[in-house]
Amino acid sequence: MRYLLYSEPTDMRKSYHTLSGLVTNNMGLNVRNGDVFIFVNKARNRIKLLHMEPGGLVIYSKLLEEGRFRLPSRDPEQGSVKMNWLDLVMMVEGVMDDPATRLRRLKRVNI
Repeated sequence: MRYLLYSEPTDMRKSYHTLSGLVTNNMGLNVRNGDVFIFVNKARNRIKLLHMEPGGLVIYSKLLEEGRFRLPSRDPEQGSVKMNWLDLVMMVEGVMDDPATRLRRLKRVNI
């Protein structure tokens, strides 16, 4: 399975059909090929993953309570940036190689 990050900020009001349109028209790919397409908004606090599974399209979505997603460098001239599973998980969870640069995400909860 390939993981492809769309190279431009995306309006998070978009859903199945409009995100599929971005994949087809802007990335030049087929949404039905089994790849996972990753979209992030301009503020980098929301992410959507679009994936075709048996039976239909699925969208996975995450809204950060605090902080921003750190994205790999990307070229707007290219339609997408290839990522691997580990890179995606580290991006979504805010894990960085250097703990000092880790992004603050959640407020501390006192129980």
